[in-house]
Amino acid sequence: MQITREEVLEYHLGGKIGLRLTKRLTGVDDLCRAYTPGVAIPVKEIAADRSCLNRYTAKQNLVAVVTDGTAILGLGDLGAEASIPVMEGKAVLFKAFGDVDGWPVPLNCCRKDGKNTGPTDPQRVIDCVCAMAPMYGGINLEDIAAPACFEIEERLDAMLDIPVFHDDQWGTAVITLAGVINYAQLADRKLASLRVVVNGAGAAGMRITEMLKAAGCRDIVLCDSKGVISRDRPGLAGKKLEHAADTKARTVGEAMRGANVFVGVSVANCIKADDVRGMAALPAIFAMANPDPEIRPEVVVEAMKGKPYVMATGRSDYPNQVNNVLGFPFLFRGALDAGASTINLAMKQAAAAALAALARAPVPDEVKTIYNAPDLEFSSGYVIPKPFDRRLFVEASFAVAKAAIDSGVAKPRDLAAYRRELEARNRDRLSAR
Repeated sequence: MQITREEVLEYHLGGKIGLRLTKRLTGVDDLCRAYTPGVAIPVKEIAADRSCLNRYTAKQNLVAVVTDGTAILGLGDLGAEASIPVMEGKAVLFKAFGDVDGWPVPLNCCRKDGKNTGPTDPQRVIDCVCAMAPMYGGINLEDIAAPACFEIEERLDAMLDIPVFHDDQWGTAVITLAGVINYAQLADRKLASLRVVVNGAGAAGMRITEMLKAAGCRDIVLCDSKGVISRDRPGLAGKKLEHAADTKARTVGEAMRGANVFVGVSVANCIKADDVRGMAALPAIFAMANPDPEIRPEVVVEAMKGKPYVMATGRSDYPNQVNNVLGFPFLFRGALDAGASTINLAMKQAAAAALAALARAPVPDEVKTIYNAPDLEFSSGYVIPKPFDRRLFVEASFAVAKAAIDSGVAKPRDLAAYRRELEARNRDRLSAR
């Protein structure tokens, strides 16, 4: 897949999103209903009963895509304004895949110096998000650097009665868990028996570690730029101390000896062929640094010399792409539809399980055609479903909503009817393409 700089810039001319009216405005009567004097009626209804808010406004399907621009993709701290193309892109994906109305909210003046440089001030971000929250049914935090992102998400989630989700922390974790579940199926192993190495102790690496532990993985070694985060390493604090391992390994290569799974959310080309050769039989290598992975698939092919393995990256030009678009549109779709007050661990685990199950199911001809893969089926080259598999809208969204209800963060509803509703909406979306 080759795209030029000029093609990308032309695609972005004028931005990628705009306003879509959901009601007609074709005459005087419509004008009176949409604005004065008619609009006073829903205003009074909401003022008298806050539960009417979702019913009479766009709030129930509107998500704020919030950033301060301190950790844009793999580009780093480039500021709120430079983040806007990414936030618009996120809004495009919300709508195209989950039928969720996302809107970019880039925040200036949320730095500790009160200007637009320096580290994030968590309190400023929290204050801004709380002030604007009445309009939104959910908050998607994006491209906010660690460690501030942890505090911001945790505090906002506790303070607000709507879902708050930091995709850089949890999105990759959900997709990775789905891939590891299916790797375990192929290897005929229990998650509890896997030896896992996670390289990268930022937002994504921490949450991947937590998701894998919650799913049953017991033996996980976390590494950062200084090497293995072991219990006897001095100066550890916070989440690094929480996830420190009891091991004599000091480098990521040493930690990988005999490991079943390598998960990379770090930097390009930091893993060598010998590191892969030192892993257990049928290893899984999730090398997800973007745009260049920790080890290129071609190097792994050469290192394995015909032996079986599973390889995943963050790129669309290789099999098994770990793409967050498999997660956040459907996590919010299910959460919004259920009226959930949060996106909790049970909902994230349910999304991962639904993704894993979908990859094991027979692949529709439409998906095979889109990806020019007539033989696509569950295998080492296909442990993660494809983003354009339209069944995701139903399967992942339903799993999330059910988990929200089952875990008590949403009110009970007729789940069979909800599934039929999702299926009908999916048919309508497909016929409208």
